[in-house]
Amino acid sequence: MTQPQRDRLAAAQAELLRALLAGGSAPPGFAADRVEVERRALLNKRRGIVASLRPEVAAELGNRFRPLFDEYAGQHPRQVGTRFREDAAAFAEWAAARGELSPPPRKRWWRIRSRAT
Repeated sequence: MTQPQRDRLAAAQAELLRALLAGGSAPPGFAADRVEVERRALLNKRRGIVASLRPEVAAELGNRFRPLFDEYAGQHPRQVGTRFREDAAAFAEWAAARGELSPPPRKRWWRIRSRAT
């Protein structure tokens, strides 16, 4: 494969990833309806993993969890190299900053020290 072919392939892959993960339009040669189905499946998977990792967040948000997470995911596509735990924590911080979640309980210095001994 020549370098120009590699460059075209890389550009096409990037365009497909934008469509799947960041709400971009389907690239030429791909059926838009099938890309949309896969985009929704990936969003559902991401949402389910976040709910599994942070069940207290999902429970506190209740019926608001799905639409809030979908809004968050649209604004914050996963970055290369991020872990799901980081994604779940970032969502919780985002929701708390918007006033959707109770602030996390503050840790007392004496509790932190007592656990260390």
